[in-house]
Amino acid sequence: MACMLGFSMCCLAAVPSIAEVRLQYRKAATEENSCKDLIALLAPYNEKNDPLLSGYKAGATMMMAKYVFSPFGKLSYFNRGKKMMEKAIEADKENAELRFLRFGVQTNIPFFLGYKNDIETDKSFILQSISHLGDPQLKQFIISYLNRSGELTNIEKQELK
Repeated sequence: MACMLGFSMCCLAAVPSIAEVRLQYRKAATEENSCKDLIALLAPYNEKNDPLLSGYKAGATMMMAKYVFSPFGKLSYFNRGKKMMEKAIEADKENAELRFLRFGVQTNIPFFLGYKNDIETDKSFILQSISHLGDPQLKQFIISYLNRSGELTNIEKQELK
């Protein structure tokens, strides 16, 4: 009976709102505790049960690399997150937000990590998809990030306006 009750409570746990996850993700970029909290919050999710939340967990896992001292630890977090991100995108290739997450990671990591192959493809996909995004806050955030990223041509910047 106790096992069933525990199972029921686990299954009834509320899925975090995407707005909450996005906010926590932004904080995770500068706050180690926020990064850890986000990873814990998203622990139940993977590419099979929620590719988008899994993508956020992947990004946060890669971010944890900047909060650990050991080079081995840094590489371990990064590689674990990278695998999760690729699985999430493979599960939902048409999700512009997932592609934006990967774009954000790839445009912010050191070149020697070798995870920069999708910047142009993701940028093109995001630019083609931006007008179809239903969430105006997400749309504005992505546009703002793209304009600051240094990855857009002047023509692409004009097209975003």
